[in-house]
Amino acid sequence: MAMEWHVTDAQTLAIIDNEIGDHVFSPAEYEIVRRVIYATCDFEYKSLIHFSEHALQAGAAALAARTTIVVDVPMVQVGIASDIQNTFANPVYCSMEALTRPQKEKTRAAWGIETLARRYPEGIFVIGQSQTALTALIDLIQAEEIRPALVIATPVGFINVDIAKERLQDSLVPNITILGRKGNAVVGAAIVDGLVDLAWQAYGQDHSGGV
Repeated sequence: MAMEWHVTDAQTLAIIDNEIGDHVFSPAEYEIVRRVIYATCDFEYKSLIHFSEHALQAGAAALAARTTIVVDVPMVQVGIASDIQNTFANPVYCSMEALTRPQKEKTRAAWGIETLARRYPEGIFVIGQSQTALTALIDLIQAEEIRPALVIATPVGFINVDIAKERLQDSLVPNITILGRKGNAVVGAAIVDGLVDLAWQAYGQDHSGGV
């Protein structure tokens, strides 16, 4: 969803700002939190979204450097396509479309993420939905086979998803995660869209050639 703002959007954002009230987020973090609430109508995300130190700076710089983006499911790819194409035009690859040999012991998303991570070890990774893909990615990070520029992890989960997210936060890779069980591909895409807009404000004028 590219942000073509209309009057109703401004009214919605005013409602969000009013309901959130005082907060401890930096202006850039707040912009991301606002996008997530806008996309989900769920104010609980205010207390669930977690930014590692320098995550937004690292992510914005990587976007501006045209770093490859790897996502786990098509819904994230579709959700971010318009904003990416209208700004830095980073290549975006989806794990479900990675041509890989099927593996019995791994899901398609996990195996695809592994394949793409080895190909783009310093990429931006957006795991919106697949817990198995997140675990596979963290295994590669902890084995020091890859060093992503940023990991955005928002998969919903009932079993061990907290452990996966904690492992990600313990790694020294910049990350944005949703604490607890909540999350989905819409949240992942909303975070990316917010980050793209922040990066474009910071870096876009240098690259755009007057777009």
